Amino acid sequence: MRLAAATVFMAMSAFPAAQHLVEGAAQSPVRVTIYEDLECGDCAEFRAEMDAKLLPRYSAKVCFEHRDFPLAKHPWARKAAIAARFFEETKPGLGLTYRKYSLAHIAETTPENFNDRLSKFAKDHGVDAAKAVAALDDEHLAAQVEEDYQDGVARGIAHTPTVLVNGQAFVETFSIEDVAKAIDAELAAAK
Repeated sequence: MRLAAATVFMAMSAFPAAQHLVEGAAQSPVRVTIYEDLECGDCAEFRAEMDAKLLPRYSAKVCFEHRDFPLAKHPWARKAAIAARFFEETKPGLGLTYRKYSLAHIAETTPENFNDRLSKFAKDHGVDAAKAVAALDDEHLAAQVEEDYQDGVARGIAHTPTVLVNGQAFVETFSIEDVAKAIDAELAAAK
């Protein structure tokens, strides 16, 4: 499903990339902005396709920017987004690793075992597990997640994943090939 980007979404340049986790070519004029929920099955599928098909092809030419959009129906999604920010601040690059881990282990994670899984991930990556769990109550990190979420709401985002290719929206269920075509068109236009 596609939404008319011009009618729903504000200009992407109003929000600096430095505040967000970025993969690929950070300075690229072609920006793929991904609003994701770390407890969302469709987001996990998109992540797997992105790793298999988009990043190998475009990471040297395109900026892939992650934004948090934890949905209220997912009980541990907001905690996972906060944890990812904690890991990124603690060890640059580990936030992305945690995001991938969360998406890959949705089926095994529950509200009841979330903190235990978080602690294990922290220990496995050389981070103090108690600090990782305590970070879930960090107001600064929670405010960053909320800022992403409110930015999404202001843009008309309601579903995850929502992927914007220089503002052109792909919402919830779409083909990776359509995203790739939009990226190719934007790369051609940028030349």
